[in-house]
Amino acid sequence: MTAQTVVIKIGGSTLGHSDTSLADTVALHNCGVNVVLVHGGGAEISRWLGRLGLESRFADGLRITGEEELRVVSAVLAGLVNKLLVTELFAAGGTAVGISGVDGGLGRAIITNPALGYVGDIETIDPQLLDVLLLAGYIPVISPVCWGLVDEKPGLLNVNADDLAAELAVAVNASSLVFLTDVPGILDKHGKVIPRITASEVDNLLSDGTIKGGMIPKARACQRASRSVRQTRIIDGTAAHALLRETETDPGGTTIVTEELA
Repeated sequence: MTAQTVVIKIGGSTLGHSDTSLADTVALHNCGVNVVLVHGGGAEISRWLGRLGLESRFADGLRITGEEELRVVSAVLAGLVNKLLVTELFAAGGTAVGISGVDGGLGRAIITNPALGYVGDIETIDPQLLDVLLLAGYIPVISPVCWGLVDEKPGLLNVNADDLAAELAVAVNASSLVFLTDVPGILDKHGKVIPRITASEVDNLLSDGTIKGGMIPKARACQRASRSVRQTRIIDGTAAHALLRETETDPGGTTIVTEELA
């Protein structure tokens, strides 16, 4: 892809009544930037699991996904949340197509931690479908339901959306990877934003517990992607026009870079 491809990961927690993330996404797209939008939907999944009497369980920020949970995860992410986002992008004046990691063989995953159940880590990315959609002028909206071998047969796997966004950013040679969260960035032990850290420093912050909970997969994803993507960012997506402010000298948030760029 071109040097002006931006991969944005958006979670349900950043979409509120006054949120501008989708309008900003359309504005970037209308300015000629290729935008790939990857979404989560953990809160909505938990709500539906609760309605069905199923418990939401997590380990290191990742959802433990049994067979019944997988059905809910797939239906909510690849169906409900994905299509609502596409609808909202159209309402904001954009042109979007909703897909999952299964479509076009986009994301193949592999189970590396059986204790998590039907949860996979990305093994390979085939960006051919993304190339087609971007060249046709669409905003791909991607849910993190991917495919892989389950008991030696092709099946669905729940992949953390942060990890998928990082691997997609690398695969399409993105110029920027941006994680929209509901906090100002990675916070130190005093609750203040750490504006810039190196990929190796992430390990130290994980070890001493500074980075914890849901920020763990985001930090690890940025750490991994930073070796190929020039700019990886974690920002407050609930702030007005946070995406459009990324071009400012001091947009806030946390930037994770390789040691070579530090």
